[in-house]
Amino acid sequence: MKRILIMLFSVMVLASLSGWAQSSSQKNDKSSTTTSAKAMNMTGTVSSDGKTFISAKDNKSWTIDNPETVKAHEGHRVSVNAKEDPSTDTLHVNSMKMLGKSKTATPTNSH
Repeated sequence: MKRILIMLFSVMVLASLSGWAQSSSQKNDKSSTTTSAKAMNMTGTVSSDGKTFISAKDNKSWTIDNPETVKAHEGHRVSVNAKEDPSTDTLHVNSMKMLGKSKTATPTNSH
């Protein structure tokens, strides 16, 4: 009888440990996908509210998840180094360089 109880206890302990290991593994998989995104350089325009970036190459837009990084560059053409999260269409801007005013500005004619 003692052997049966010891074996039953051992099986229960092993089952709970394997469940814990699987849940830890799944958490690590999720974190590795968000950190595995490569930084990329893009040129485009920051929206007037500073929450969206529009690529000059294909007019694709992303939501900026850290808009404080692009503050004071709303409406400007910029070059950004950012990590993309394709599942949510968001960008995390690492660095930014201002290139000029947006192309939507009207040029002045001088004679």
